[in-house]
Amino acid sequence: MTRGSRFLDLHILQPVTASNLNRGESGHPKTIKLGDAERALVSSAAWKRPVRLEMEEELGESAARTRMVPPVLADTLRQQGWPDDLADFTAAQIAQSAKTGGLKTNPQQGHRTQAMLYLPVDVTDRLLQICADHRDELEQALADQHATGKQAPPVLPTKQIATELTRRTTTINLFGRMLAEIPTGHVDGAVQMAPAFTVHEARLQPDFFTAVEDWPRPNEAGSAHLETAFLTAGVFYRFATVNVTALITNLDGDTAAAQKLIDLFVWTFTMAMPRGKQTSTAPHCVPDLVHYVVRDQRPISYGAAFEQPVTTRGQGYTTPARQTLADYAATIDRLVGTRRRIAHGHATAAGHPIDHLGTCHPGFEDLATACAAAALNPTPRSAGDMA
Repeated sequence: MTRGSRFLDLHILQPVTASNLNRGESGHPKTIKLGDAERALVSSAAWKRPVRLEMEEELGESAARTRMVPPVLADTLRQQGWPDDLADFTAAQIAQSAKTGGLKTNPQQGHRTQAMLYLPVDVTDRLLQICADHRDELEQALADQHATGKQAPPVLPTKQIATELTRRTTTINLFGRMLAEIPTGHVDGAVQMAPAFTVHEARLQPDFFTAVEDWPRPNEAGSAHLETAFLTAGVFYRFATVNVTALITNLDGDTAAAQKLIDLFVWTFTMAMPRGKQTSTAPHCVPDLVHYVVRDQRPISYGAAFEQPVTTRGQGYTTPARQTLADYAATIDRLVGTRRRIAHGHATAAGHPIDHLGTCHPGFEDLATACAAAALNPTPRSAGDMA
């Protein structure tokens, strides 16, 4: 978090029907205890991945998190007619030539890298071309290795290999990249995303089921499989914040690109769903409320609003959760003031504006466009506009 940065905070209340969006080791939905009450939990990684994948599909540029760059290259080289030993040697050379001392790999597993790489998927095509351009040197180095019995030194151009392994996509600029073995490839992420949790107590609920045997033998009941699954349901609070200043830096100062990317992120973060147990639960719900705040200096989560579990009050959890969020927004305005608040607004299924949440937008697309514009607005609004 950089002092003087601008942040776009997103607060979402999302009812979700019976589901298992994010499983733990046991296969049961993840839970967490907050305010002495058990809540359903969805980790930030479980929600971030579908957001990233849907954004990449929309942008038409995919990235991969992988340790398999050398094995994939070796397989492709073999398919292109390279001898097995040369293909394997070349895969090792890619890792060895990536930097001084090379990347750490596992030779017993096709030289898969020890560290996870996060890079554009077209990196393999570019690396293959480098290998093709230097095939003569690779063949000579392999022959020398056979002759001497000593490991051949790197023969591929380190600068070119490192450039390919550290290239960025738009989503890498947004979500960041940790690449410890090649420090020049490290990218500070502009997005922070919190785990989602239910605003009320949500215990695991058993779902006993059977799989029917369609060809039962005589005198058999017909059940091929018996099992008990566990599901949860409830209203989740979700929070993410975008460091707008850091994003612009990652995009080399391109504010127009930053605005478009924020617009897409807000829409995708609003609509994307984790994919756990989708086939058997189809929990394709949309948020009831999306609220944004653009602030200077630091982000503010409203998660603490739900430390005391929301109760139904005879009307379900959604309506009281809206009110709790709005009340907490007013509390934050009182505690920290509104001098550094640039803009705020919301879109909701409530059918009417909600006090303390700023401009009421008709839908999520309008909200995404409006808050992206506000996040890039160089001049704060007047105190009257921010009320």
